[in-house]
Amino acid sequence: MEKYDVVVIGAGPGGYVAAIRCAQLGLKTACIESWINDEGKPALGGTCLNVGCIPSKALLDSSHHFHHIKHEVKDHGITTSGVTIDVNKMVSRKAKIVKMLTQGISGLFKKNKVEWIRGHAKLLSNSQIEINPVHDEHDEKSMIEAGHTIIATGSVPTKIPPASVDDKLVVDSTGALKFNEVPRRLGIIGAGVIGLELGSVWNRLGSEVIVLEALPDFLAVVDRQIASEAEKVLRNQGLDIRLGAKVTGTGSNNREVSINYEDSEGKQQITVDKLIVAVGRSPNTQGLGADECGLELDDRGFIVVDDNCKTNLENVYAIGDVVRGPMLAHKASEEGVAIAERIAGKASHMNYEVIPWVIYTWPEIAWVGKTEQQLKEEDIEYNSGSFPFMATGRARAMGETAGLIKILADNKTDRVLGIHIFGPSASELIAEAVLAMEFESSSEDIARTIHAHPTLSEAMHEAALGVDNRTIHI
Repeated sequence: MEKYDVVVIGAGPGGYVAAIRCAQLGLKTACIESWINDEGKPALGGTCLNVGCIPSKALLDSSHHFHHIKHEVKDHGITTSGVTIDVNKMVSRKAKIVKMLTQGISGLFKKNKVEWIRGHAKLLSNSQIEINPVHDEHDEKSMIEAGHTIIATGSVPTKIPPASVDDKLVVDSTGALKFNEVPRRLGIIGAGVIGLELGSVWNRLGSEVIVLEALPDFLAVVDRQIASEAEKVLRNQGLDIRLGAKVTGTGSNNREVSINYEDSEGKQQITVDKLIVAVGRSPNTQGLGADECGLELDDRGFIVVDDNCKTNLENVYAIGDVVRGPMLAHKASEEGVAIAERIAGKASHMNYEVIPWVIYTWPEIAWVGKTEQQLKEEDIEYNSGSFPFMATGRARAMGETAGLIKILADNKTDRVLGIHIFGPSASELIAEAVLAMEFESSSEDIARTIHAHPTLSEAMHEAALGVDNRTIHI
């Protein structure tokens, strides 16, 4: 039986990063992955690279270019005509990007001497792992032994009884990346990150998009001021967002989908050409052998871990979407690095208070730290400063004036407690906010930091000045 210092189960952003870091630290490392791509071949990268973060961003960028060229470049004095979209070519471009990046991980494994074991892993004990073949039916089961095990099996789309996915007319987030034409009318269940991003893609390309959200508030986890601004802009872009709409059933006739839902006005029904079920994701523990080996799961199916990602089994860790905390690729990656360093006896660091969130609509939504409603609930005294992008020269020059940056700081110490952005390139601007909070900066620290002119980041500078009521440009 082959023995390894560390065996990582899953090769998504948590797993492959953990495996590489373990190998860099001199540990004999293997990574088990069962993913089979659309070509029927084994692939690394997990959900994020194959059917999640990367392909969705490729489609978002393509659709953004199309919409910008067709509707917005005229303001720059550029005349266009006959602008069309080749959906199959757009999807093909997405596939090429995915293939390049997933093959890149294979190259990184070879460079760092991580052994890639193709198959499905089942825990037999805290140290013995059974490998079941998933690609070649002629392969046989095998066994390996691990000194330490890191479970990074990720998550899967959540299913709901009223809307069964048939992968034809009713799809989940994976199927929504494979449309070969623009749906005339598109329904989406769920106005969260996935629903809004996918809705934005097809809305830009010409779909009439109806988003049904059961909750009464739009983006309830986002700072209320930011969410309110985002809702107005997204509605103006054409997204038909219906809040407090609980789906009770669906039906199809091989041509279209009927959706029954209830809202404050009673029972409703709409008909769409395609329906995307985007109500979140659930931990992926199926076939892992949790019951057999005694691995503890909570009532929602997440693997129970302590603050150091240790499970109840000796020398077995779990990271990423399969454990508590936000289901974010970068959270999984940093947990992977931290666990690898702990196994190797090194000092490690994982600050859950400063994990950034991003929603890749346009304008983008990004935040880190506490929202204003959280501070009020926790009875924390704070000061707030904000600055609109329309008052910055760079945003004006770009023609991207929607949105704002908002900074929340402790009333007594001025330590930054949260930074919230709705605006162009928020996904990039949030990095400064995360760095500031990681080093426990005050709003004064940001205000005293020189920001280049003209840039979008000047809005961050002015928002920091606003905490002390001394903004310059409004």
